[in-house]
Amino acid sequence: MDMPAPSTDVLNRKSRVIDRLKGALSAEHVKSDPVETRAYECDALTAYACQPLCVLLPGSTSEVAEAMRICSEERVPVVPRGSGTSLAGGALPTSDCGVLGVSRMSRVLEVDYENRCIRVEAGRTNLSVTDAVEAEGFFYAPDPSSQLACAIAGNIAMNAGGAHCLKYGVTTNNLLGLTMVTMDGSVVEIGGSHLDAGGYDWLGLVCGSEGQLGVVTEATLRILPRPEGARPMLIGFASPEVAGACVSDIIRAGVLPVAIEYMDSKFIEVV
Repeated sequence: MDMPAPSTDVLNRKSRVIDRLKGALSAEHVKSDPVETRAYECDALTAYACQPLCVLLPGSTSEVAEAMRICSEERVPVVPRGSGTSLAGGALPTSDCGVLGVSRMSRVLEVDYENRCIRVEAGRTNLSVTDAVEAEGFFYAPDPSSQLACAIAGNIAMNAGGAHCLKYGVTTNNLLGLTMVTMDGSVVEIGGSHLDAGGYDWLGLVCGSEGQLGVVTEATLRILPRPEGARPMLIGFASPEVAGACVSDIIRAGVLPVAIEYMDSKFIEVV
């Protein structure tokens, strides 16, 4: 895969760009040393890598907005990054761009058990959303395989799913609202604390857009009561066709399991 050619104009202005960004975010949260930026040269798709111009680690929506405004004025491309667990190259930079990571933004901002929602900063990891509410008997349903490490920002960018998506849907079915910063530094609020807000489905547009429309900094998510009496079950099948037919029969009978996962013999040997 050929990466886009970097802008020589941006590369020539690197020092000025870095100085402006350090003035907005503080020096410790703007990385430009190649030793430090190497960790951000790719996501989990390690076949392709390119060190960015710099790495930005803002700590709030206002800092994200200021960083985006400066990058827009300096014509510096920005690649948003959650935790870098994607296998699709979603956070792959070019040498003239700034990688904007949201890892410092991980606070729980509000929990509303009565209306079954939680508002968090987008750098919070998927599993830690459930950790924040499980004492009250709730959980956050989308559960990608990297849920221990992946960030809500990345989940929204990629519309992540997981084994629970059969019953509870993917991220777009559990996203109620968000705060997003556009390329010019404008802060946009979309949705709220309830499903199906009136007007155009902007949430549906942003969720799955891979960060191309802006940087998501906060998200309001649906939380659900933990299913009562859920029990794991392991079934062996002689062939994939028989296993598929069993799943069809289960759903045809009106039973919707909390989760279903299929592993073939090769995969079982590996794990």
